[in-house]
Amino acid sequence: MTVTVRFAPSPTGRLHVGNIRTALVNWLYASSHGGKFVLRIDDTDAERSTREFEDGIIADLAWLGLTHDVFMRQSERTPRYTAAIDDLKARGLLYPCYETPEELDLKRKVQLGRGKPPVYDRAALKLTDAQKQAYADQSVTPHWRFLLTHETVAWHDLVHGDVAINTQNLSDPVLVRGDGQPLYTLPSICDDIDLAITHVIRGEDHLTNTAVQAQLFKVMGATPPVFGHFPMLTGAGGEGLSKRLGSLGVENLREDGLEPMALTSLLARLGTSDPVEPRQTIDELVAGFDITRIGRASVKFDPADLGPVNERILHTMPFAAAEPRLKALGVGGAAAFWEMARANLTRFSEVAGWWTVVNGPCKPVITEPDYLAVAETLLPKADFTDVTWGAWTGALKAQTGRKGRDLFMPLRLALTGLDHGPEMKSLLMFIGPGRAHARLRGETA
Repeated sequence: MTVTVRFAPSPTGRLHVGNIRTALVNWLYASSHGGKFVLRIDDTDAERSTREFEDGIIADLAWLGLTHDVFMRQSERTPRYTAAIDDLKARGLLYPCYETPEELDLKRKVQLGRGKPPVYDRAALKLTDAQKQAYADQSVTPHWRFLLTHETVAWHDLVHGDVAINTQNLSDPVLVRGDGQPLYTLPSICDDIDLAITHVIRGEDHLTNTAVQAQLFKVMGATPPVFGHFPMLTGAGGEGLSKRLGSLGVENLREDGLEPMALTSLLARLGTSDPVEPRQTIDELVAGFDITRIGRASVKFDPADLGPVNERILHTMPFAAAEPRLKALGVGGAAAFWEMARANLTRFSEVAGWWTVVNGPCKPVITEPDYLAVAETLLPKADFTDVTWGAWTGALKAQTGRKGRDLFMPLRLALTGLDHGPEMKSLLMFIGPGRAHARLRGETA
């Protein structure tokens, strides 16, 4: 059996970190088992689905390295769903119901008032042909419910362990709206069957739905897949994540300059007892992934946690991985420059600033011209080496009696125009004698 999973977003908005965690867990599970990852676009909601959102979803996944083996759109499979609906109707497993939303709401309130669970009473099964015809004569179209078999549905969940749900406590689910549009469940199961999905891994908000879906798989002649339900992510304050929570949208995080591996490294370990370990490649995450490590406690996502992970990834990024991106930014230099600059980066794009610092033009900040004039007389004019900074500042200290910040900060400000950055020992070698002497004189160089 080839492990086959699917990620099925609706193109009604951009992805947020909750969606990405679902995609990532599925992708890692499939990859760790040598399996397949299916990207299914659930675009049956024609009014809200757009190709722009679909393209955005595909771009977000590609940025994260979550490649798919199979791609499909539900909107292109309408005949398959229609055939399944017709079959279930013919077998008496889908039955027409005519209650309005207001009538159903009143029924629920009455049941709750009597201390009973708000389960649909199957009143529509008692309608006569004459009553149904009367609705038809009034142009009232029915919605269609799936007739559940009242039984205990049990399965072994990848996260929750052994689960059992009595379907007698559930309402017969609506599978087809009054306008004939199938709702999520039926198309999804048709697709899972046709694509040979072996594992359905998703948020625990679908846990109860699994009992219904397991019955649907069986009446449609298929064996239910293995299920896994992990806790849903919430925001740092415990709030739910939504497509409208822009600060946690993948597009927003990407525009903020975050590394994709910062996001996936963090999400791969959320909900486990394992420490977050910044990884350079998605394959490294696969090697350390184990779905049984995901616990059942609620999981909070704090975007502030991304910053430190992002920095650690940049600080250890090898030159081979950085080189193409450096060239794209117009940054040259060899591995030595990258290894000097990377330790001070919070975002990759900042490296361009350090390239300008060492190559110019850089406007020096002159705070003590007399002190800098003395410093220039002591600075060698020959090529700098890794001992130049120490020898130079040692001579300057001996002549002026300065030490600590008073000794170093005026030099840093003049040579870089900044009060922070990489070690001056390294920076000075890249700046070179010509620019260093000019900057100490207050010249932009």
